[in-house]
Amino acid sequence: ATGRALPIPAEVTRVFPAGPPAAILLYTLAPDLLLGWPRPNRAEECAYLLPDICKRPTVGRLTGRGNTANLEVVLKLKPDLILDVGSTRATFVSLAKRVQAQTGIPYALLDGRFDAILATYAKLGDLVRRPDAANKLTDYAEHTLKTISGRIADVPQKKRPRVYYARGPRGLVTGLGGSINVETIEFLAQNVAGGQHGGLANVSIEQVLVWNPDVIITIDQDFAENVRHDPGWAALAAVKTGRVHLSPKMPFGWVDFPPSVNRLIGLWWLAKILYPERFPEDMTKLTREFYTMFYHRTPTDAQIAHVLAGRG
Repeated sequence: ATGRALPIPAEVTRVFPAGPPAAILLYTLAPDLLLGWPRPNRAEECAYLLPDICKRPTVGRLTGRGNTANLEVVLKLKPDLILDVGSTRATFVSLAKRVQAQTGIPYALLDGRFDAILATYAKLGDLVRRPDAANKLTDYAEHTLKTISGRIADVPQKKRPRVYYARGPRGLVTGLGGSINVETIEFLAQNVAGGQHGGLANVSIEQVLVWNPDVIITIDQDFAENVRHDPGWAALAAVKTGRVHLSPKMPFGWVDFPPSVNRLIGLWWLAKILYPERFPEDMTKLTREFYTMFYHRTPTDAQIAHVLAGRG
């Protein structure tokens, strides 16, 4: 994604993911190539993934907060390719160049932004020699983006729902404008914290009260359960009208955490919440289709109900 030329081997059979978004992207396209996971997967998560792949070893991460992998670990695994998906800022380009120079292993940095998903899948398909598989996933992604954006195209930005994204047990961490954490929310609605640009930020309850969002989306189960009875939040329109929604997160979050292609099914979920009259699709059917195609395992009705309830 940064214009660097990579000496990719003719056959790619072993890929080291630099972080969680890369691991998820690669798993959806070519799970057999995934050497391991940045963190250990829980048994509850493996229930939605291919068992043998889900249980592959923990290899740590080269990027992001809490990077735990070292280059000796990478070298011992003998990957044909190191894959990073995320920011293409100079810091990450520098990391890619440095690791490639020190290990002699090609290091591909792909754009992790939500609006780059089609190009990123196509590029990964080329890198690992799986263009046909990439085309199928790209077709799904393109259909999703075109269908959803088309149905709300006539809704002016200023008339779209005003949404607050609540993270953390107190709900006082949110994504500022342009943050990768709120890309799908901003695709569909107004982010009340969008006046400032940046990443995740701590905010006060006083600030949330000033914003007074129409809808609150959260990934924290404790916050979702407590906010309806918390007097500090009682005055908010979203709380008064019961429009506080807990995002599904199994095996990966639907809004972010991590921000990868798992957000595609989350876009349908958000669209139905924000514009129920425009999206009559059945979430159970959509979830089954997405999980079968992207996670390579068809969930049961009970599993889908568990996911949609936001349970971990």
